[in-house]
Amino acid sequence: MGLAALAAALDRLTKLAALRLAPAGGTLVPGVLELRPVRNRGVAFSMLSGQAGATAALTLMLVAGLTLWLLLKPEQPRLFRAGLWLIVGGGLGNLYDRLTSGAVIDFLEFAFVRFAVFNVADVCICLGAALAMLSAIRTEVGKGGAHGAGV
Repeated sequence: MGLAALAAALDRLTKLAALRLAPAGGTLVPGVLELRPVRNRGVAFSMLSGQAGATAALTLMLVAGLTLWLLLKPEQPRLFRAGLWLIVGGGLGNLYDRLTSGAVIDFLEFAFVRFAVFNVADVCICLGAALAMLSAIRTEVGKGGAHGAGV
């Protein structure tokens, strides 16, 4: 649970810093990462834009469901649990924005490829999903699951 709190706090702090220090944007890492604060009223890639209530409700249900599951299943592998707690923390970070302003603050943009503007909560969610998947794959391979699948 501490990892989720840390992820949510880091997300909040970086959003506040981005809005205060460079409201008009700027370069973080030349040729790699730009600072471009925007308000995203939807979810990933601005899907469901303008549906603030629905996206907040969906996020709340997912965060609550994952949290409950994690509390009820402490025997799961540590890496898997860490990944899910990162997803919870990222969800909480973006949920805070949705509840307080009706939009998520995104501020990070890749300079070398056309991609959506994102934030630290999004990074935590993606990293958490990757860790959970890696853990699940390692667990299956450890059980001999890859042999039965013809891999």
